[in-house]
Amino acid sequence: MPRPILATVHTAALQQNLARVRQSVPDARVWAVVKANAYGHGIERVFEGLRGADGFALLDLAEAERVRRLGWRGPILLLEGVFEPRDLELCSRLDLWHAVHCDEQIDMLAAHKTQLPQRVFLKMNSGMNRLGFTPERYRSAWTRLNALPQVDEISLMTHFSDADGPRGIAYQEEAFLRATADLPGERSLANSAATLRHAERARIKSDWVRPGIVLYGSAPDFPEHSAADWGLQPTMTLSSKLLAVQSLQAGDSVGYGSRFVAEQPLRVGVAACGYADGYSRLCDTGTPVLVNGVRTRLLGRVSMDMLMLDLTPLEHAGVPFGFGSEVTLWGRSSQGTTLPIDEVARAAGTVGYELMCAVAPRVNFGVDESSTAG
Repeated sequence: MPRPILATVHTAALQQNLARVRQSVPDARVWAVVKANAYGHGIERVFEGLRGADGFALLDLAEAERVRRLGWRGPILLLEGVFEPRDLELCSRLDLWHAVHCDEQIDMLAAHKTQLPQRVFLKMNSGMNRLGFTPERYRSAWTRLNALPQVDEISLMTHFSDADGPRGIAYQEEAFLRATADLPGERSLANSAATLRHAERARIKSDWVRPGIVLYGSAPDFPEHSAADWGLQPTMTLSSKLLAVQSLQAGDSVGYGSRFVAEQPLRVGVAACGYADGYSRLCDTGTPVLVNGVRTRLLGRVSMDMLMLDLTPLEHAGVPFGFGSEVTLWGRSSQGTTLPIDEVARAAGTVGYELMCAVAPRVNFGVDESSTAG
């Protein structure tokens, strides 16, 4: 049998999270962001759960081809645009919309020979200082694009840097408003955090919103809000099983470097999961884990293929355990309890995005197509 570690993608949870986004912005169309192979879930595995979106947004042409092969005929947006002139040929063939964030991309369009003009999203750098034209240069970029026969409709886009924090979006909204005051075209501004936190107060209503992490059941502003606070369901469960149970005496240590030393007798479970599976090595003693649905903690240092767990809470709860017992690293246990990925990420000093994307190729994947999200 295969090694007992499994990442399960929950279709109903994806559908529910998409519905939650629509509840927040009922008048906007929704891009389902599936970059980074759908945040580590797998584009093919999330497609059924997210096909109710109005479009798919991603980075790679190869990923765009995969979405088209799945039968999607609606809009697909390349969030970073094209990287070389010949990419525009594939945009024409696959009917892709694409971002334009620099002069070089406009030059590529100007030199491109096509019979079908292309839909572009002109990106403004309104304060994040990553990609896009500054507000001072935005109008001239729009004018250049608008003069090209290779360009059909121009949509206007920016990205918020602080929608999840106290600074908020007002300063970037103001920059966007000033630069686009009388320009035609649909607007796309709101990411996950802006969609949930600022939709009602936003000065600019997005025609298109671009939710990413919320679709996958992680709170964009954790720990201020949890996924449950926002009504989100976990879309990935990483689970394994116990390989062994060890009995420790006071003074015995666990794992490499003896990072954990028992102060009293306890039993330790050894689970088939390690950093080679994508579980963060930065997780240390105290990181939450579920065993047979009961919350317990990681002990000591994560190994390449294994990690050790405190089984004391199961003894106190009267829950049986032993070889083959279920271990839930994040997501939903078969007993119905949930361990949010954000809590595990916080223990590792990172965010849920990174854990999702880091699940290793050697981990088996499955899809839960049951009608309930848990």
